[in-house]
Amino acid sequence: MLLIPTILCGGAGSRLWPVSRELHPKPFIRLADGESLLQKAFLRGARLPGAAAVLTVTNRELLFQTRDEFREVNAAGVATEYILEPFGRGTAAAVAAAALTVARTHGHHAAMLVLPADHLITDAAAFGLAVQRALQLAAAGRLVTFGIPPRAPETGYGYIEAEGSEVVRFVEKPSAELAQRYVASGRFLWNSGMFCHTAGAILEEMRAHCPEIVAAVERCLERSAPEGGDVELDPATFAEVPDTSIDYAVMEKSRRVSVVACDIGWSDIGAWPAVGELVAPDPEGNRVEGVAVLHRVSGCYIRAGDRVVGAVGVDDLVIVDTPDALLVAHKDRAQDVRDIYGQLKARGHEAHRLHRTVHRPWGTYTVIEEGRGFKIKRVEVKPGHSLSLQMHQHRSEHWVVVSGTAKVVNGEHELTINANESTFIPAGHRHRLENATAEPLVIIEVQSGAYLGEDDIVRFDDKYGRVQPAWRARKSR
Repeated sequence: MLLIPTILCGGAGSRLWPVSRELHPKPFIRLADGESLLQKAFLRGARLPGAAAVLTVTNRELLFQTRDEFREVNAAGVATEYILEPFGRGTAAAVAAAALTVARTHGHHAAMLVLPADHLITDAAAFGLAVQRALQLAAAGRLVTFGIPPRAPETGYGYIEAEGSEVVRFVEKPSAELAQRYVASGRFLWNSGMFCHTAGAILEEMRAHCPEIVAAVERCLERSAPEGGDVELDPATFAEVPDTSIDYAVMEKSRRVSVVACDIGWSDIGAWPAVGELVAPDPEGNRVEGVAVLHRVSGCYIRAGDRVVGAVGVDDLVIVDTPDALLVAHKDRAQDVRDIYGQLKARGHEAHRLHRTVHRPWGTYTVIEEGRGFKIKRVEVKPGHSLSLQMHQHRSEHWVVVSGTAKVVNGEHELTINANESTFIPAGHRHRLENATAEPLVIIEVQSGAYLGEDDIVRFDDKYGRVQPAWRARKSR
């Protein structure tokens, strides 16, 4: 049976701030073994027998970073396909777009294994067996969900009441009392948020239970032109798609839903204590990533970045350090980290949206220092890549090549700048930075001017398609 693992990569992961940001969300977080949650989801699907391609539904802003993540682990060269959302409209819209695309390109009988990008599964063998059982049910026209035997009366998960492989009902996140009753009954499973079905079966059920969603997504796809083989959803029509979850739109209403109960080492990594559980504890129960010096400390999770973290006389804390933000929270209130994220977003503070190091299609830039009238960046351009041909109205830039060779357009001139050489770009000059070599290019960029915001940019030409129509917000470079 042809299988298309379908990864849904969206959401902010606000409870995992400050590592998770709007443009570096939860799926991109690297765990202690060096792999990101997104990479683990990709490998989970790509390694299954019969997997013809991995389809990913994600935000357009995350496309190039997603490609880089997959390229790093895709040694087998599994085909990758993408559907690019201009903004999120819920999992029902994402699944509808994926199903319509799979039906068109692979046929209505192709099976879809829908995988959230930000979950963790530690028992690959058990997962593979569960998928095989799900595929058998999907071949018979069933919509299959994966239920996790509850390990505790958890109030943060939805539940599935089941009789054998038949779903009786879905239950929203319960109170503590209800969760205890559910677990004691032996009839309930945690809802993992993973599904398996053929493209044709899910579309039939969506047309029966939420026809307005399918119709709206079909209109959107008619207006959506492929971009280099990827499907980029038209924003005007995508905004008309109702914003809801696939659980509410279909699964809770359909009579064709089955469940595969499976103990696969599943976790949705919903907050920092769950991340800490992946790290071996010391004798005092502390779980540490990075360098930390502790004195009379117990039960803490500490994620140190580039700096040494010192802690004295504290218990049961979460301490997460990044170059531009520090989180200190009690483990019992770890869910409330989302409130910090929300406050930063309401204030318009960049720390909710970007890290100090920002990923771009061509490479990365890191803000080293900034103050009134100036900003200093380290810019790294990948081999064979280039920034857009662009202009700034309010700032000038001075580029110093640290390593590699830069091919530069500066106004009417084309220059080759080697290590320890520089060029100055006045405000109003068209310019482009390109790395035409096989080695990384690193420059130091010194900006000066009255306004240094990342939206001070006009693009004239761009190999990544970012000479944008009006709907695309102007982002940096």
